[in-house]
Amino acid sequence: METVFRVFVIRREGAERDDVPEDVAIILEGVEVLNELGNVPVAVAMLLALVYALNLSYPPEWKYTFEALQKLIMGLDGQRLSKKLQVLKTLLAR
Repeated sequence: METVFRVFVIRREGAERDDVPEDVAIILEGVEVLNELGNVPVAVAMLLALVYALNLSYPPEWKYTFEALQKLIMGLDGQRLSKKLQVLKTLLAR
């Protein structure tokens, strides 16, 4: 069974993209697990923490994105990189 997780942003009606959101939250398996996170970067960091702490699998289409965030950006478990991520790390180091 695939684990479904989402970050959602609620904006006031008529709000511009740059306006502060009314709410930013995380949903896991259809259940809102965290809310009032303030902004999307905090929500993404919290989502990665939840995925890591609960040992959840990444959705296949987002596997390398989440792996790059977790291992390259946040420095978690950075010694074991997939081949694609190792190539990206080498290119970024140039």
